[in-house]
Amino acid sequence: MRVVFAGTPDVALPSLSAVADSAHELVAVVTRPDAPSGRGRRLVPSAVAQAATELAVPVLKPGHPREPGFQEELRGLAPDACAVVAYGALLPQSALDIPVHGWINLHFSLLPAWRGAAPVQRAIWAGEDVTGATTFRIVQELDAGPTYGVMTETIRPRDTAGDLLGRLAAGGAGLLVGTLDGIAEGTLEERPQPAAHVSLAPKITVDEARVDWNQPAAVVDRQVRACTPAPGAWTTYAGERLKQGPLTPADGHLPPGELVAGHRTVVVGTGTAALRLGDVHAVGKRPMPAADWARGLRLNGGEVLE
Repeated sequence: MRVVFAGTPDVALPSLSAVADSAHELVAVVTRPDAPSGRGRRLVPSAVAQAATELAVPVLKPGHPREPGFQEELRGLAPDACAVVAYGALLPQSALDIPVHGWINLHFSLLPAWRGAAPVQRAIWAGEDVTGATTFRIVQELDAGPTYGVMTETIRPRDTAGDLLGRLAAGGAGLLVGTLDGIAEGTLEERPQPAAHVSLAPKITVDEARVDWNQPAAVVDRQVRACTPAPGAWTTYAGERLKQGPLTPADGHLPPGELVAGHRTVVVGTGTAALRLGDVHAVGKRPMPAADWARGLRLNGGEVLE
């Protein structure tokens, strides 16, 4: 088939590579426009745009896929299917209608669970043991289109969202190409998603990522891992924001938010058991182990994360 690939961040790269190496003809890549980055706010192409350039594949960067000029260009490419991984823009029906077999999306959950922008983060935060990835045809309703294939993946006890997403991106690349193969061969049938067991996974806001130390230790642990690496869990100390890396279990109990600093560790209280701080990132400083941060502040005991 003639395939156009749509994606933007690093997580889409395994699938882009897999489609490029497949039996299908990769005729173009669609990605988000160049975005400002760094202190100088220099415009930088997306990870997918950079990879497509290295592959010598034409790159389209519409401000929005509803633009008539983009749709005319896409129509001229005559795609049989558009493969999508984390593109990052809503597709109007006029664009969905262009490829013969539609836009085939790789979504990182077991649909209909966790429809939305943050399925991996929400699955970890909810304490689920298993998640996966699903290929489906995009329709106007959010992540509600008919499905083609699934893969499952165990959520490990210390997984961050970044860890889990990396494994799903790698495994899902094969699932996406297998789905394109099945569509081309006529061996795959669409299956409507069940109406029951739908859950939503909206993007995690910065406010949501603030740690509430009154919560049970297990909930705090899942929240921090779900928010790592983005948007980053955070708390405050002495009125200053402090980003919080993944935690580990500690012995004993402390009042919620109270700190006890040792030579090599810093322990914090929660609503149940204590937890050991990992790396922390104070404003204006580099990320560092919590023990180094505590030594710099000369914590004496009784200090509290707010």
